[in-house]
Amino acid sequence: MVSIEKFVSILAPYIKSDEKSMTTTNQILTSFIADVKPTQSFWALQDKESEDWVVLDSVNFDETEVMPLWSTPELALVHCTEEWSEYVPAEITLVDWLEFWVKDLVEDDVIIGLNWTGDDADIEVDLQEFTEALVEIEAL
Repeated sequence: MVSIEKFVSILAPYIKSDEKSMTTTNQILTSFIADVKPTQSFWALQDKESEDWVVLDSVNFDETEVMPLWSTPELALVHCTEEWSEYVPAEITLVDWLEFWVKDLVEDDVIIGLNWTGDDADIEVDLQEFTEALVEIEAL
């Protein structure tokens, strides 16, 4: 039989990794919100002709889609190349997000990618967590 201490020591590296990941996620979300606060808007990529939005497979969760969002149009514009060359940064205001976006994204079970860079280290957050952080901005 494995003692509790042994079991905890076996799991410790994984727990620390999760805590580190949560801390990083919180820091990136806090930074994103600070960037968004003055303009009360953020950016996604939208197709010039069809007006479709970029939504892609999550790198962290199976059978989950993620919508990448950026806190500035400059950060979004960097990704308008290759497969997304027909897309442009499109502004989403906090009011529009809360009125129009949340319900559809909940129905589609989409999560949010914060200041997406396109690598495996991208931060993905739950839609509810992201929206609650935005609500705090609008309440100010």
